[in-house]
Amino acid sequence: MLLAIDIGNTNVALGVFDGEDVKSTWRLATETRRMPDEYGLFLLNLLPMRDILPSDIDAVAICSVVPPLTQTFTQLCTDFFKVQPLVVGTGVKTGISILYDNPRDVGADRIVDAAAAYQMYGGPLIVVDFGTPTVFDAISEKAEYLGGAIAPGLVVGAESLVGSTSQLRRVEMVAPSTAIGKNTVHAIQAGVVLGHIDMVEGMVRRFKREVGESAKVIGTGSMAPIIAKESSVFDFVSPDLTLIGLRIIYELNR
Repeated sequence: MLLAIDIGNTNVALGVFDGEDVKSTWRLATETRRMPDEYGLFLLNLLPMRDILPSDIDAVAICSVVPPLTQTFTQLCTDFFKVQPLVVGTGVKTGISILYDNPRDVGADRIVDAAAAYQMYGGPLIVVDFGTPTVFDAISEKAEYLGGAIAPGLVVGAESLVGSTSQLRRVEMVAPSTAIGKNTVHAIQAGVVLGHIDMVEGMVRRFKREVGESAKVIGTGSMAPIIAKESSVFDFVSPDLTLIGLRIIYELNR
């Protein structure tokens, strides 16, 4: 089985694949001070809950935007699974041509998302990934990564609002029934959630003018289902797109 590990700024997403089938997925908090043994113990306890034995893991693929944790998880793989992981980076086949001013500047997760989306849906594509930032990526019909845009994420925007004011508080990230809030909670939800949805829709319109109106729009990340409930901007929603992309890239590099 393949263990796919997506190390993000806020969460570490993990998924176990048996061939193309996803056996299970988990999310852990990103904590750069944790040691390989700590994350390893988490995994050793999580796997049996899904009837997966550590000995079932015979391959690992990693993409990371948190350099200190890349080595942590590499060591975890060798210590606990006796496997040398495939770490997405320079020299790894992805099936995507990167047309960026400096290809090394593109986050590994963005290329992994592009590889998965292109394989699953074909191009041209616009991928919107709701993580710590909200990231927009454009992929051409010829599997070319054209570039993208980076905006503050939904939770980052809400936390910034709370941290910079005296009387506003944290609220649940759900869309209110109306844009005009009748109380402070609904007013914050309207501004943060509905405002974010409008930003996404506006950016997608701009991207389509440049990529082409036929471009399919893919939503991914933990917040994508929330946005999809309130907007028809997405053609497809795939919360585990990055993990699927890691499986695809692993197969390309076997």
